[in-house]
Amino acid sequence: MAGGSRLCAWGAAVGGLMVVLAALTACAGPYQYYEGTGVHDATTTEVAGGWENVEGTRVVLRKDRTALFEKLDGQDFDFEDGWRLSGTGTWQLTDGGGGQVVRLALTARTRVESRSPATATGTSPPEPPPTYAWSFYVDRDQHDELKLFFFYGDPDIGNTYVMTREPGS
Repeated sequence: MAGGSRLCAWGAAVGGLMVVLAALTACAGPYQYYEGTGVHDATTTEVAGGWENVEGTRVVLRKDRTALFEKLDGQDFDFEDGWRLSGTGTWQLTDGGGGQVVRLALTARTRVESRSPATATGTSPPEPPPTYAWSFYVDRDQHDELKLFFFYGDPDIGNTYVMTREPGS
């Protein structure tokens, strides 16, 4: 019977460890440990130009590293606040171990819009920031065309906000 007790105790210990490990990794969503796209060959000339998404967002990255933003949503959990910012700012293409990133900085906000009408909860939405910064990962599609994206919302879901080249840009 002693051998059975030890086996039972060992099984309980392993089972407990599995529960702890599962709990620790349950909050590790798809992008929490995202290391990048591995793209290292994009040039600033290739990144410069007009970008858009299906929600009506438009970003123009000028060759002089200035930028124009129209209806750009917040990234990560800021997306949940529902504001969309327009204005001017700057951009830069950086390269790290995991791949390239386009960093955008809104320095002069000209307009704030809401993605959806205010809710009837009686609470007002958070005030949008006067300035803001985004980090877009640089990737290539199946046709080797650039696309830019960031993650938004709950990190466990892994939603991506994708910008593609404007036609003719």
